[in-house]
Parts: sequence; structure tokens; C-alpha cells
Amino acid sequence: MKHVVVLGAGFAGLELSSRLSESLPGEVGVTLIDQNDGFTFGFSKLDILFGRADAAEVRIPYRELAKPGVEFRQERITAIDPAAHHVTTDGGSYDADILVVALGADYDLAATPGFAKGGFEYYSIPGAERLREALPEFDGGTILFGVLGQPYKCPPAPFEGAFLLHDQLVARGIRQQTEIRVIAPMAAPVPVTPEVSQRFLDELAARDIEYMAKNRVVELDVPRKEAVLESGERLPYDLFVGIPIHRVPAVVAESGLAENGWVAVDRDTLLTPFPDVYAVGDCVAIPMAKAGVFAENAAGVAADGIVARLRGETLGRRYEGQGNCYLEFGSGRVAKVEANFLGGPSPTATVVGPSEDLAAEKATFASSRRARWFGA
Repeated sequence: MKHVVVLGAGFAGLELSSRLSESLPGEVGVTLIDQNDGFTFGFSKLDILFGRADAAEVRIPYRELAKPGVEFRQERITAIDPAAHHVTTDGGSYDADILVVALGADYDLAATPGFAKGGFEYYSIPGAERLREALPEFDGGTILFGVLGQPYKCPPAPFEGAFLLHDQLVARGIRQQTEIRVIAPMAAPVPVTPEVSQRFLDELAARDIEYMAKNRVVELDVPRKEAVLESGERLPYDLFVGIPIHRVPAVVAESGLAENGWVAVDRDTLLTPFPDVYAVGDCVAIPMAKAGVFAENAAGVAADGIVARLRGETLGRRYEGQGNCYLEFGSGRVAKVEANFLGGPSPTATVVGPSEDLAAEKATFASSRRARWFGA
């Protein structure tokens, strides 16, 4: 029996492990390793931030995994040797016939001076909880949303946060005394296509939220409560909400897999330069959105490749970077972007909605993935 070791139990790791369990029953044993004890959908952090759910409600314990042939280990990965297919953790070591790296991206708050002390973020569960507790104390002034670097997970998330915060401030009766600005290095909010970005610009304008394109906050002067831009310009703020700089996890960087910052893979197969070593999800160096559904689809291609490899066949399809992403537009409305990054000469994307029907579809999506991966 072949041994597949999957590092990371996010969208990609869960999908790939499930597919191998279904496609190669009795032929492979899968060891799935993650340092956390449960899975949380990324979009649930907005629910936590705005008090629609708490962390315990949206967390799915990994102990509920019940896929035949898949063994979950809650351990912290301390070293990866891709040439030897060897992994070391704080609980032991593993040798793999095939190794899959799906460890996502980490947040480097320290990369922006002053941010850890003087700013807030909602890309982590503790960060969303901390900002949730701070929002009731805000009684008006200037709120800056700053995208601190590229690439980053879930490109629409900074704008979703601004839309939903706008709604909250309206409900509290303090929107008129609040200025909201989004500062980002991108020329357009979600630059996959001009049409998608224009939709976001229209939604921002409708809420009187300023978008400051081609700007990046490089420091927070906490005593003065000023955000310092690359140009040297200083912007005062009363509340600063940042999207942290993203990096591959340190253990991936130390492994030699990410010589140029992100893991290089073949775009069609997700294979790294190391034989029988795949990388999928947010850690890879493919120019496309870092988001769960795209990681899930990449995992499907990698799983098909592993099945073909073990059966002596050829992979019959290529990864095209396709997927649907749900977007919170506020007031109970959800839209959906349908995108394909790699399937043609240029990326394509369309926006569907927003509507309340898509809000229900988003909930169905989450429950279907939970049923698929956890069986409940």
C-alpha cells in the first residue's frame, strides 16, 4: 500500500484526502497533518467579526473526519525534506511515497511596523474576535482599511469588511460622522477583469467609501495615529484595519520549496520540481486568487494526478484555476463571482447577483462541504 502524506487540512488538504479515499480504497493510506484541532471556513470570520456567530459555532473538529484510509494527526510540522519525502513534526516523523504540501499562507503582522500594536485584522479568528470587541467603542471618526501587500487571501474580503462595517455604523446611527477609506496597492479593487472591479467601485461609491488605488501603508505611527504611505504621505485614523502581509509558512520556506517566496509548481499538474511532491492552495506561485474554492479545485486535479500516477496512466486534464467565490455586499445580499484564471489567453470573471437567494446558496455550499469531508 502506498503512503500519501498531506500537510495541511484546509480546503485543499481535506478535498485531496477525500478524493484519494474515494478513488483508491485499499490502495493508499493517507496521513493528514495539521497543527489545529478543527476547520473553519474563511468566510466565517466575517460572521465572528460582526457577531453573527462565535468561533465555537463555526469550528468543525477534525475528530469528526471519517474517511476510510485517512488518518488525521494534530501535530505541528517542524521540518520538510521534499527530496527524501520525509516530514518531521513535534509528535514524530513520516516517510511518504507521495507528499502533498497544502499549508496555505501565514500572516506577517510584524512586517508592517506599528501594525501589531496599533491596528486590527480579521483574517484570523483571534483577530476577528479582537476587532469585534473594539468596534462598540468606536463612536465616529476615520476608519482606514489597508491592504498591506500582495498577494493575499480572498481578494474581495477587504471590501466585504468595509461594506458590512458600513451597515453596522448605519444601524448605530454614526455613519454620517464616519469617514471610511480603503487603501490598496492594486489599480482596481478586484482586478481579475475590469467588469468585476467596476462593480466593486460602484458599490463603494454608493456607500461613500473612498478607494485609494496604487497606495500602500508601510507603517503605523501609533502615538500620532497616522498611517504612513510608501509616498511618505501620512493619513490620520481613528481605527485602522489591515489585511496583513502574507508569506508561506516558515517551515515551507526553510524546506527549499519556496525559493522565490512561494512554491513553484507546474501549472497544469501542481507538481513541484521534486518528483512525487505536489503543492496546492495558497502556498503556490500561480498568479490567481488565493481562496478556498480555488484550492479545492486544485486539490482535485492533484488527486487525479496521483491516481493516474499510481495506476500507470496519464492525467487526463489540467488545472484551469476555475471557481466560484461568494461575496457579502451587505444588507443580507450575497453575490457570486465565477472566475477562470488559467483556462484561456486571459482570466475571465462575471458577477452574479447580489441576492438573498445567493445567501442561501452560500449556506448550502458550506453544509455540502462539511458533509463531504466530515460526513455530517
